[in-house]
Amino acid sequence: MSAALTRPLAYELAEIFEGSAKTSLDEIMPRVLATVSSRLPCDCAFILSLPKRRRLPSQQPSSDTQTPALYLPPEFASLPERVLLYTLVKQPLFGSLIRHPRQIELTPLSHYVAQEERALLRKFNLDSLLLLPLLTFGETRLLVGALDCSGGRYWHQDLVAELRHNSGLIAAALEFRRKDRAQKFSEDKYQGLFHQLPLACALVNDDNRLCLLNSVAMQTLPLENGDDLLAMVRTEEHSMLLNTLRVVREGVLTRSWCELPLKTLRGPHWLKLSFSRGPGQKLAGSGSLSLLMMAEDVSERYRLADELSFQANYDALTGLPNRLHFEQVLSRLLKTKDNSQACIAFIDLDQFQVINNISGYQAGDRLLCQIANRLKELVRKEDLVARLGGDEFGILMCNCSLDTVKQAAERICRQLFNHDFNWEGRQHNVSVSIGLACLNKQDIDIYNVVGQADAACHVVKDRGRNDWHLYCDTDPQIHRRYTEMLASVDIVSALSEDRFELYFQPIAPLHDYDGGLHLEILLRMQRPDGSLLSPGIFLPAAERYNLAPRVDLWVVEHLLQWGTAHPTLWRELSMVSVNLSATSLGDPQFMDWLEMRLLAEPELVDKLCFEITETAALSQLQQATRLIELLRPLGCKLALDDFGSGFSSFAYLKCLDVDFVKIDGQFVQNLCANRADQAIVSAICQLGLDMEFETIAEFVESESIGHQLRSLGVDYAQGYGIAAPARLATLVSGLSAPWLPLRQSQYVSGEI
Repeated sequence: MSAALTRPLAYELAEIFEGSAKTSLDEIMPRVLATVSSRLPCDCAFILSLPKRRRLPSQQPSSDTQTPALYLPPEFASLPERVLLYTLVKQPLFGSLIRHPRQIELTPLSHYVAQEERALLRKFNLDSLLLLPLLTFGETRLLVGALDCSGGRYWHQDLVAELRHNSGLIAAALEFRRKDRAQKFSEDKYQGLFHQLPLACALVNDDNRLCLLNSVAMQTLPLENGDDLLAMVRTEEHSMLLNTLRVVREGVLTRSWCELPLKTLRGPHWLKLSFSRGPGQKLAGSGSLSLLMMAEDVSERYRLADELSFQANYDALTGLPNRLHFEQVLSRLLKTKDNSQACIAFIDLDQFQVINNISGYQAGDRLLCQIANRLKELVRKEDLVARLGGDEFGILMCNCSLDTVKQAAERICRQLFNHDFNWEGRQHNVSVSIGLACLNKQDIDIYNVVGQADAACHVVKDRGRNDWHLYCDTDPQIHRRYTEMLASVDIVSALSEDRFELYFQPIAPLHDYDGGLHLEILLRMQRPDGSLLSPGIFLPAAERYNLAPRVDLWVVEHLLQWGTAHPTLWRELSMVSVNLSATSLGDPQFMDWLEMRLLAEPELVDKLCFEITETAALSQLQQATRLIELLRPLGCKLALDDFGSGFSSFAYLKCLDVDFVKIDGQFVQNLCANRADQAIVSAICQLGLDMEFETIAEFVESESIGHQLRSLGVDYAQGYGIAAPARLATLVSGLSAPWLPLRQSQYVSGEI
């Protein structure tokens, strides 16, 4: 640039542009052209500033359609001169020059214009025109020319070179000026948008100080311009904030963020701070290149997270820790190496459902809150009291002796029994059953100790409630309860893994032989190791833990599938008995499923006989009646199992229209030696004759018992003296034979 400013005209032009940074082009350009015209041997220098060409890539270049800006010296800036030059611009030569840049010299000028323009030329004595090729500098496009009035001027090459040189200076100055204006406009626009952003924004310089805050940041952030960014967070959070800034400054990431709590109560308590690198421009007042910081208030999200955490770990009704929190604390305690004594108490409110049924659920909720408060009062401050669900509570007691635990359980039972609960003038009795279990730090499964406490609580329930019991491995009651709980888990696994299997046991006729085999379907469950779990364990567990409908569904479904797969065997059979539990009778969904499933198998159902126990019939009399109404139209039969075990057997029998009555085994095992058993069996047989049902004796262990049953009038016999249960898959014939000489091997070997 210094070499270009060797001539006085160039210096003068530079001074004009440098001293007029804030002056408009309409004021600057006439001075520039007047200086050029006075220094060069021409009467008028002019400039046409052409707009930036805009066209689609597929279009061919064409002359600009937008109006160019015309700059003239002051003495040539009147309307006629402008009209003249615009007229010249419209000539084909100018369009050709724009498309194909070249130098044009027109002398005499009048030869190149229309007749109506010649008078205008003569008025101003314009005779010669010099037009330089189109000059492009960045986005600046100029046509520079000169006019002469002396007549017939020959444009000297020195003049052309000088004009071309200074035209380049003018174009460069205009382009620099345009870029400077565009950048300033961009900065002003950016700053305007920056201050209007709805988020808190600021610039962070290399010293981690805020150098520019928008209006939202000034209102919400506890900092001002020039403050250290680290000052608004706690010391322990500095490393995270500095690492977030570092990865952006070093170019590891173009944007990074962190969420930090503020150490001041002014404004939000939690902020999400995002940092990004700018495109390289500097904002006014920002100093060195800074990082852009955006601060978003995330306090509400953290508040909701805390609320969700509370809801996840605490009971909304009582405010006590819930089962999840209780189990988490218990799990952490089991993982510690502390050998101090720790125990848990499983507390269940007695007859709580009675309060809900009589006084409503609002009364029940009020009582639960009162019990929660009383429990916290009756234990040590360091003990954890939790609501495990429904009307069940748990207490975790650490660093305590066994005597302390027993005293606490006794105190809770006594105090809650004396707790007065009135609801709308109605007095309710309150008592609890408590199961205690000590933690074994060698056991990593928390559910073992919870299950032990639950089993101890059930023992209290069985013996009358309002008491406590400590789990002990050698206690037979505890062992049975705990075994049932473990069995309930095994039942769920066996159902999902299909580890049940159907067995059968023949029911032998004692008088008339119809040729078909009458059998009862039994169920066996395999453990994962392949061993069998006794039905005396898993069936009571299924009843207690409401799994019986799922088990009964499995049995009926697989029996019907077996009958469909073995149609010949099924037709040979005389009758197939299937047991239904009392829980299944009381389950509407199961009963609806059973009806639809039996309707779908019309060729099988007439051989089915459903057995329900006497206790089930007594407790679910209405459901048992509905079962009879369901089975009769389908041709199925109904048997009453374990008859005689209840106190009201004969009274309830008249309410049920059954086809078979199975005499309870306690009257059969000692039948030959016990005359009382003989009298009871004889009475049942006579009742069968009068009420038209047939009798089946259970637990028949010998042929002598069989002969005695036959003499008393019993119709059928079942027991190990006839045949032990066998896998249904081994049954090869559905035909029957007289029992006394018959042995089980003939049912499974194919001899019949």
